[in-house]
Amino acid sequence: MTALCAGLACLIAAAPAASSPREAASAALRQSASGGVPGAAPAERGSGGGTYTNQVSGGFADTFADPAIIRGEDGWWYAFGTSDPLREGERSAHHLPISRSRDLVSWSHVGDAFTARTLPTWADTAAGASLWAPDIRRVNGRYRLYYVVTQTTVTPERNDNAIGMATAPTPAGPWTDSGAPVVGPRRGGGPDDFKWTFDPSHAVDTDGTEYLVYGSYYGGIHITRLDATGGRAVGDPTMIAIDNRFEGGYLLRRGGYWYLFASSADCCAGPTTGYSVYAGRSRAITGPYLDREGMPLNTSRAGGTIVIAPNGNRWVGTGHNAVVTDPTGQDWLAYHAIDRDDPYLDEPFGINERPMLIDRLDWIGGWPTVRGGAWASEEPQRAPGVATRHRPVRDPRPGPLDRARSDEFDGGDLRQGWTWVRAPQGRLGGGALRWPTQAAELNREDNSASVLLREVPEGNWTAETKLRIDLGTDTVRNYQQAGLIAYGGDDLYAKLVHAAIWNTRQTEFGKEMPYAGRIAYGGTIVGPPADTTWLRLVHRVDPRNGEHELRAATSRDGKSWIFGGVWTMPAETDLRVGLISLGGAGATAEFDYFRLYRR
Repeated sequence: MTALCAGLACLIAAAPAASSPREAASAALRQSASGGVPGAAPAERGSGGGTYTNQVSGGFADTFADPAIIRGEDGWWYAFGTSDPLREGERSAHHLPISRSRDLVSWSHVGDAFTARTLPTWADTAAGASLWAPDIRRVNGRYRLYYVVTQTTVTPERNDNAIGMATAPTPAGPWTDSGAPVVGPRRGGGPDDFKWTFDPSHAVDTDGTEYLVYGSYYGGIHITRLDATGGRAVGDPTMIAIDNRFEGGYLLRRGGYWYLFASSADCCAGPTTGYSVYAGRSRAITGPYLDREGMPLNTSRAGGTIVIAPNGNRWVGTGHNAVVTDPTGQDWLAYHAIDRDDPYLDEPFGINERPMLIDRLDWIGGWPTVRGGAWASEEPQRAPGVATRHRPVRDPRPGPLDRARSDEFDGGDLRQGWTWVRAPQGRLGGGALRWPTQAAELNREDNSASVLLREVPEGNWTAETKLRIDLGTDTVRNYQQAGLIAYGGDDLYAKLVHAAIWNTRQTEFGKEMPYAGRIAYGGTIVGPPADTTWLRLVHRVDPRNGEHELRAATSRDGKSWIFGGVWTMPAETDLRVGLISLGGAGATAEFDYFRLYRR
C-alpha cells in the first residue's frame, strides 16, 4: 500500500491475476440527454436561484479526495481532503488540505491541517507516513479532526496504520494532535501485516455516547465506543460491514434509523474506476445494518442499497462521501470522482485525480439516492440553498423478445448464431448450458479463457441470463466467476458476473480497456447474488456521440431487479454479447437461458 492510493484501498473487486489479499484488494463515458442512466429525469437548471457545475473543487484543486465538510460557527463551510498535491505538476502533498466556501459550490484553499513540522509525533515520517481520509466534527464547543496515519512509531514494523485525532478552536486551525492513536494498529497475519485501520467517521448516539466507525477491505468496517475525550477507543469493537467489500464508512441519523454509507470496489483504477456508495440502516447505531431488500451488510453475500454509482457521463469512481444539509433542509452528498478523460494527476497510472463533487441527496421510500437515482451531475444544477423538486428515475424495462438471438438451451446443440473465441467449453443437458469454470482468465495480459458470443442488433437491446453456480459462501475460492459479457475484444469488454472474491460473493460489473499503452481494469458492484442469480446488461446508444452505454442489473428472484452502474465503449466498437465461465477450476456454471430483448 502506498501514498499513491491517497487514503483508500484501491480495491478491484475481482482481480483474477492477483495472488495475495493485498493484491486482490488492489487487483465511461458521456452523459446522455437524460443523464446517462436509462429513464433519468432531465438535469435541473437554475431558475432565479443560481446554478453550479461539478467539479466544485476546481477553483483551487485538481484533486481533493475523501472530502469531509462542516459548517463553522463563522458561517463558512469548511472542507478537508486527503493528503495529496492539489494541482497537476505540484508534486508535493498538502497534509490534509482545508478549503472553505460560503455556498458549498465555490471553494478556496485556506491552508493545511498540518505541516511537515507539526505532523503527529507518532507518525513515522522516516517510513513515509501520510495522513488520509479526514473526518471533521464539532463536539462540546471544540472542533475535532480524525484521520488515518499510514505509518506509525507505535510498532517497529511497516504498514502499522492507525487513527489519530487533533483539536482546534476553529476549522481553519491551528490543529494539535492528541499525541497518541485513537485506534491503534491492528495486527494481521505476520510481520509488516496490519489490518487497514482507515476511514474514520465520528457519531454521537441518542444517549450521548460517542462512537467511531473505521476500517476497510482488509479487516472490514467496525464501530467502537470512545471515551469522554473522544480520543481513545474503549470496549470491544463490532463489525458492521464485511471485509473485502466495504470501506469509507459514514454514519447519519434520520427518521429513527442510523444509516451507514459505505464505499465499495476500486477507488483508483483511472478511467475504469467503479467506486460507488452503498447504504444500510439500523435502529441501533451498532447494527445490524440491512439494505432496502433486507440483506445484511456483514455477510458473505452482502447487501447494500446503491446511493451513487457511475452513470455513463464523464464521472467514474463516485465514492467516499460525507453528507451536509443546506439552510433549506436539503441534504447534499459530497464525494470525490474521476474524470474518465483526465483520470491521473500527472503520469498515467500514478496518482488518481479525484476532485470533489457535490449533488443533491434525495430520500425515496426511506432510502438515500443522488438526484433521484440519476447520480453524478455534469450539467448545470440548482445550487444549494434553493428549494428543488425531484423526479425519481424510472428503471428500464426490456422490450419484446428477439427469439432469433435467444437460446433456451433446451436442445442437444447450441442454436445457430453462437461463435466461440478459443476452444468450445461446456455441454448442454437438462435444459441448461453446463460450463465448468475455466482455469483461465480474460484479465489484462492473460487472455486464455474461452468466450461464447453472438451478434447484437442495431440500436438498443437487453441481454439476460439465469445463472446457477456453486460458489458457496464465506470460503476463499478466488476468483471463480460466471455471467454475461459485452465483448469488443479481449482487452475491451464489460462483464457482469457472480464472483467469489475472498470470503465474499459479489456481482461484479467490470470493465477492461486499453489506456496509455497499458490495460486498465476496474469494477463496480450491483446487488447481492444467490444460489440462482438473474443478470441483465441493458444497452443503449448515446444519440449525441454514438457511444455504447451498458448498464448492469441483478435479481435474486427474476422479478425484483437492482440496477447498478454504467460502463461505456467507443462508438466504433464491434460489440457482441454472450457468456463466460472462468477464473479458476472448481465450480460449474449452469446457464438456464440466454435471452435478448429489443429495447
